[in-house]
Amino acid sequence: MTIRLILLSTMVLVAANAQPEPGRGRGPGGPGPGARFLGAEVGMPGRVVKNAPFTADILTETAQALADGNRIRQSNTVRFYRDSEGRTRREQSLRNLNGLAPNSSLPQMAFITDPVAGANYALDLDKRTVTKSGAGRGGPRGAEMENLRSALEARAAEGPRPMGGGARAGGRGRVNPNVKTESLGRQIIEGVLADGTRTTQTIAAGEIGNENPIQVVTEAWYSPDLQTFVLRKRSDPGSGESSTRYTNISRTAPARILFEPPADFKVVEPRGMRKQ
Repeated sequence: MTIRLILLSTMVLVAANAQPEPGRGRGPGGPGPGARFLGAEVGMPGRVVKNAPFTADILTETAQALADGNRIRQSNTVRFYRDSEGRTRREQSLRNLNGLAPNSSLPQMAFITDPVAGANYALDLDKRTVTKSGAGRGGPRGAEMENLRSALEARAAEGPRPMGGGARAGGRGRVNPNVKTESLGRQIIEGVLADGTRTTQTIAAGEIGNENPIQVVTEAWYSPDLQTFVLRKRSDPGSGESSTRYTNISRTAPARILFEPPADFKVVEPRGMRKQ
């Protein structure tokens, strides 16, 4: 399997885990169980965070109870690095992606985003190859591919969106009475200070064919120092429990070499991308 196919497959898995647009969902639980790319970095596409370096493991877990009493549990871990210039690196094995059978032919991957150089790298750590894309290299398709990947990762990381259009509905500033957000104060989460909020969405009886009201609760803890959410939890009667937690956080700046393709890696040109 080529790096290009792996990247496209990853995008599909991210899209499968993204929540539907407000008002277009299938009720609580969204698309339901299936292929999910878990562990995407929480953030916005193209957003560069400087002067907040850290390293962490991003652990994502889901648990769903079936009608027959059976339970489905899934977990995934991504190793994440960010330096003072906003460069990031994600390391993840594609062999055991949630929703897919283990596949020994899928590689251990590392994805590097370097906003300073304007380049993005996909490293196959098993075959020791690297594919480069970005605005400066790889042509328009390279930039388009990276923008799509970033946007899908951000959507997957955003978490649930209320069906009624969020806290405000109709685009006219009207507050949605079915969505309540409350502050949880400030706590130490995994060794860093974080500000917490809890959002409760109530789906009224009969809105989606439900006999009784349904509540979907999302809890999020944001670290001002790291400028990212270090913990997100969601409870949804339709899809079960899910959480994404940053663990083993180190505030020490990662080594610069982690954000550069190793010199002995073979450069692979993505098929169909023009050389500049």
